[in-house]
Amino acid sequence: MRVAEVMNDFRTIQHRIQQYRVNPPQGQQQLTGYAVLRQCHAEAQGLLAANFNAGSAQSSGSSPETLKRQLQRILIDASARRFRVQKVYLRAVAAMRWVQARTQILQGQQPHAGHAAALQRVEAALAAELATITDDRIVNELRQKDWSAGHYLAEDPSLATLQSWIRSQH
Repeated sequence: MRVAEVMNDFRTIQHRIQQYRVNPPQGQQQLTGYAVLRQCHAEAQGLLAANFNAGSAQSSGSSPETLKRQLQRILIDASARRFRVQKVYLRAVAAMRWVQARTQILQGQQPHAGHAAALQRVEAALAAELATITDDRIVNELRQKDWSAGHYLAEDPSLATLQSWIRSQH
């Protein structure tokens, strides 16, 4: 049941990321916010396309201990995917705020010297927001959300386990 809850959340987050699409104005594709958004889409697609690495989860035998280890491995994999896609999502949200603020400042005009200070503030705000997207923040937000929804969390992997799993998959 928990694996299904985690994977459903993963799917929902993926859908949200796909809604954040913009067409940068000509010559502005390499600006920070647009680049972050492109990177988020690529990372989200990569996570969606990645196969489950069954590895030792396919060990022989059907003892209760073996089955429990297999289920734990599946839960870790699902939780790591959700953790990673949540990080991508938060970065995409920050980039979209940058796009919206930039659009509001420019109001259809080409950037010029009169926009410089406001655009610099938008760049700084994006950098500051991206810096707040930490592993601790993500895991705490996900756990709080799950706890509020009444999900059983006792067997969820720790942050250290998630980080170790993610490193082992690369």
